[in-house]
Amino acid sequence: MFAGRYEYSIDDKSRVSIPAKFREALGQRYDLRLILTNLDGCIVAYPYQEWLAIQDKVSAAGTIRKEARAFLRYFYSGASECPIDKLGRILIPQALKTDAHIQKNVVITGQGKKIEVWAKEKWEELVRLATADPDQIADIVSELGL
Repeated sequence: MFAGRYEYSIDDKSRVSIPAKFREALGQRYDLRLILTNLDGCIVAYPYQEWLAIQDKVSAAGTIRKEARAFLRYFYSGASECPIDKLGRILIPQALKTDAHIQKNVVITGQGKKIEVWAKEKWEELVRLATADPDQIADIVSELGL
């Protein structure tokens, strides 16, 4: 499982390091292949085996609403297999960087079975909005049983 937050810069060849803690988790539970696509304004990276499970769930869903089909077209069209190189980096495709508004500085976060790569500015705005209302935070914490 992935958890934590790390700040990195993308190099001139669109490569970014995957945190050592995440690489270790991948090596223990999965292989070193990630499938990257866009979701919720960031790049989301799924271990290859988790990506296969997602495809199985979608295939088993049966009839899918028109809006869900439109989303799946976007979601699948961005999918790109990105193996981790010997230096612990992945190459981020330009189309995914553009959609996520990523230029140089990124925040990489662990989100359970997936990893998210955020433009640093977008991450800071997300955190600001998520923490702006203490009452709402208390309700969410209660709702989730944390």
